[in-house]
Amino acid sequence: MPSSETELMLQGYGLTTAEFFYHMPDYPHVLNTFLWQDYDLAPDHPKLFKFVEFWQDEIEGPLHSVRFVHRKEISAGEWQQLKGEFTLH
Repeated sequence: MPSSETELMLQGYGLTTAEFFYHMPDYPHVLNTFLWQDYDLAPDHPKLFKFVEFWQDEIEGPLHSVRFVHRKEISAGEWQQLKGEFTLH
């Protein structure tokens, strides 16, 4: 897996932010929120869905709902490395 955020973005990853609404285990009528953020691939969002599965298997607070946004910062066609220097006066 690439080591830098720039490498991830050049491979098509974008920043996904998800807000999880869940019921408190001891107080089931109380909702709480949890924010999660990672670089992920749209439209399938494998990392997000893997985290949702982890939550359902390992976390005691049952999920009420999840809402998320995805922002692709750059793509390989939009970035180029420039080499050069110029001076003014």
